[in-house]
This record gives sequence, C-alpha cells and structure tokens, in this order.
Amino acid sequence: MKKLFTNYNFDFDKNEKKLLATFCKQTLKQTEGDSKFFAESKAFNSILVKLKSDSDSVKLTKDERIRLEHQLTENVKFLKKESGKSWFIKKFLYKSMIKQYENIINKHFKD
Repeated sequence: MKKLFTNYNFDFDKNEKKLLATFCKQTLKQTEGDSKFFAESKAFNSILVKLKSDSDSVKLTKDERIRLEHQLTENVKFLKKESGKSWFIKKFLYKSMIKQYENIINKHFKD
C-alpha cells in the first residue's frame, strides 16, 4: 500500500550535514551558469541554506528531496563507474565517498 503522506523532515548528523553541504556546493558550481539548470540551482541553493541553519531537523520540500536523492544516486553510479577505471589510491578515495553517500541514501531516503 502506498503511503499517503511522506515526511520530508530529516535528522542529519553533523558529518552528514557537512558532506551534503559540500555536495550541494559542488552541484551548484556545475549548474549555476547554465539557464537549463535554473530549477536545480534554485533547489540546491535552498537545500544548502537549510543545511547550514542551526536547527536539528532539516525540512525539505518534495521537489528538493527528489532532486537531492536523484543527484546522490546518480553520483554514486558515476563514482562506481569511475572507481572501476582508476588506480589504487583514487579507487580507495572513491570507495570511501561511495560508502558515505550510500549510507545517507539508505538511512534517510529509502523506505
């Protein structure tokens, strides 16, 4: 049975907030100049502001949640593909990033 109401409040810990803020900044650098990505830039700016606030719980809109989850999963796919091609040190760094992103996705976005 499909849930009628979805909770968009997230209780990210300090490290998750820092990692997601860095991820949002990185995404904004890639999308800000292009008018095709106006909606993404707006959503990630809003997410970044909410992550930097001092509140314990981060309340996202449905659009922000969907965009964040989609970008995280696409980034994990890309990192897995790149880690297969890379050498030992780069593979080690990618593996760490993949694990952190997957933990966030599994903990907060999967039902």
